[in-house]
Amino acid sequence: MWVKKGVIYKPDGSLAHSQSHAQVPFAYKHKDFLRIYFSTRDNSTQSRPTFIDVDYDDPKKILYIHDKPVLELGGPGEYDETGAMPAWFVDRPNGDIWLYYTGWNRTWNSYRLSMGLSVSHDGGLTFKKMFRGPIMDRSIQNPLWAAQPSVLIDDDGTWRMWYISGHKCEMIHDYPEPYYRAQSATSKDGIHWEISDIPTLDFDDFLHAVGRPSVFKEDGIYKMYYSYRHSRDYRTDRNQSYRLGYAESADGTTWERKDHLVGIAKSDNPEDFDYEMIDYANFYQHNGKRYLLYNGNGFGAAGFGYAVWED
Repeated sequence: MWVKKGVIYKPDGSLAHSQSHAQVPFAYKHKDFLRIYFSTRDNSTQSRPTFIDVDYDDPKKILYIHDKPVLELGGPGEYDETGAMPAWFVDRPNGDIWLYYTGWNRTWNSYRLSMGLSVSHDGGLTFKKMFRGPIMDRSIQNPLWAAQPSVLIDDDGTWRMWYISGHKCEMIHDYPEPYYRAQSATSKDGIHWEISDIPTLDFDDFLHAVGRPSVFKEDGIYKMYYSYRHSRDYRTDRNQSYRLGYAESADGTTWERKDHLVGIAKSDNPEDFDYEMIDYANFYQHNGKRYLLYNGNGFGAAGFGYAVWED
């Protein structure tokens, strides 16, 4: 099971671009340290990606805090005009790093999400948009929006993606609450994608929204950590809020939920940062050990922590 080790980082508000939140942490491995990218918010609540560097053996030992965003927002009317949230980082053979990210557009009573792609030529210190427009947006398969991809390249060169797809909104307490499930897609180049008709994680009586699929391949099996919640009162009722789930797939398209094997849950201590919710996990391995980064209360307002797998 996963043994929780505590909070790694929460912004203290001393940086202009990082007044609050450390959402959707992603573990990017360097030779001598672990870089953790995450989404943080300025005083206008606009999200941008940034990072910290931590010690491999003790991730709570912070070695460096970056003092600026690594990707700026888009221009007026563009899909990432009001927010850019990192999702997945892919190393390329020429040394570049591709960052798949979620672009935010605020609307008059809700928000719209699209999927963007940017590139770094300097080892991940800065990223530039590869295209003015998104690589995936609302469509026949994604009626409301498409966001937060997890991307792998198979041995045969096929690019595979698992992402969250907005399908409808329902008015709950006079607010339009979105319903979104997980879907998959394949690509030959990582840019142009064909979406599968088979849902990765479909709706049920409780799963009304899937937060951030994190997929890896182990022993020939695709494995996924994800978060899921109900649509009603999930911000205020811990029984309705995000919790973590786990699923497996032999082919990457058809998935079987095995939430009983997730090995981690919300804390039972009201003082803990993950008592109200636990969400947005990212799995990684180092020196034979298995780690899980994850967010807690307030969708990342309480920062992110980590857990280590122990048999």
